[in-house]
Amino acid sequence: MRIVVADDSVLFREGLVRLLTEGGHRVVDSVGDADALHAAVDLHNPDFALIDVRMPPTMTDDGASAARALRQSHPDLRMMLLSQHVETRHSVSLVASGGFGYLLKDRVLRVDDFLDAVRRVADGGSALDPEVVRALLTPGSHHEPLTTLSEREQAVLSLVAEGHSNAAVGARLRMAERTVESHMRNIFHKLRIDDTGDTHRRVLAVLAYLSRI
Repeated sequence: MRIVVADDSVLFREGLVRLLTEGGHRVVDSVGDADALHAAVDLHNPDFALIDVRMPPTMTDDGASAARALRQSHPDLRMMLLSQHVETRHSVSLVASGGFGYLLKDRVLRVDDFLDAVRRVADGGSALDPEVVRALLTPGSHHEPLTTLSEREQAVLSLVAEGHSNAAVGARLRMAERTVESHMRNIFHKLRIDDTGDTHRRVLAVLAYLSRI
């Protein structure tokens, strides 16, 4: 897989390049700001982009903004945001388009999990850090329907929103896959959204729903 890496920290950027290369991928360019990211993607037309949320020129959400723009100009580009802090303003719309991930930088230290997340996103799926999912699923005045979910249902929904299959959710929560399917039917009934029967589409349905409430 051909990858562009964008991060303003030279040490972290080079560490990512090494991890990805050792994982069997080809890093075609590594850059340190949002403008260079756009240029690298236009030049190399990569399969995947790994993007820091906060980069020059403003050091706010330039990376996330660039990711949204790249989704429009390069709709087939798979991408993953990396950040030290949770910022969900851009993530829901990007996840809803598929082939997107958002991990906190600490997760990169778990090399096997990180490379597995890259693979899931490259395959068109989702890979969301548990902290990102928690921020999206935290019940509040604008998330009232979520308060109708049981604690178990919220645990199931959180893992599904991270991009895990029903079988993987069952293994993590020590329950049968059929039980997970039953919980998901209840969840979609309570949240008033259609259950498509496809794990990836259901992840997108959940996050699209959350973006409206």
